[in-house]
Amino acid sequence: MALADYINNKPVIETDRLLIRPMTVLDVPALRKWMQDRSIYTYWGKGPGKAEMYPELLFEKTERPTKSFHLGIANKQNNEVIGDLWVYLIENDRMAQVAIRLSKEEHGKGYGTEALSAMIRFCFENTELQRLWTQVDVRNTASWKMLEKCSYKREGLIRQGKMVNTWCDYYNYGILASDIKQEVFNENDS
Repeated sequence: MALADYINNKPVIETDRLLIRPMTVLDVPALRKWMQDRSIYTYWGKGPGKAEMYPELLFEKTERPTKSFHLGIANKQNNEVIGDLWVYLIENDRMAQVAIRLSKEEHGKGYGTEALSAMIRFCFENTELQRLWTQVDVRNTASWKMLEKCSYKREGLIRQGKMVNTWCDYYNYGILASDIKQEVFNENDS
């Protein structure tokens, strides 16, 4: 499989507790519960935009075909979207940026780690992507700890750089497909 195989049909990824899936207009009530909460944007690099304030706008435009993913993170018990995850800024089908956010009510339950780990596995096993990267505000301890639990490596510190629309210190994190293969190899040796 390749990224091109997902241009029109986005994946559904299942974990023990979550479904990572395309969102629909039926998800608007769930999105309304958390997307407008300004506290989840503290380290996001920008505040909530019009689509976050009015999630129904996400579904008004016809989505144009793209290799990028913007998927909802749904609790399997009730299929309610509790967060979202992006794989975007894809360069030469080789590397992409990843972003994740969760409803504040769901913080600290391991959902972020579970969703991100599943997306990493999906990308490296089902597409030609070889590198995933992201940026995280140094003050966002929970997020950079989550990245490290998912085997991301801290690759550097940008001092007073621009992260989205905010000037702050931020870390660059990355993970390679070969990191995961090496991790599996080392587990099998134990």
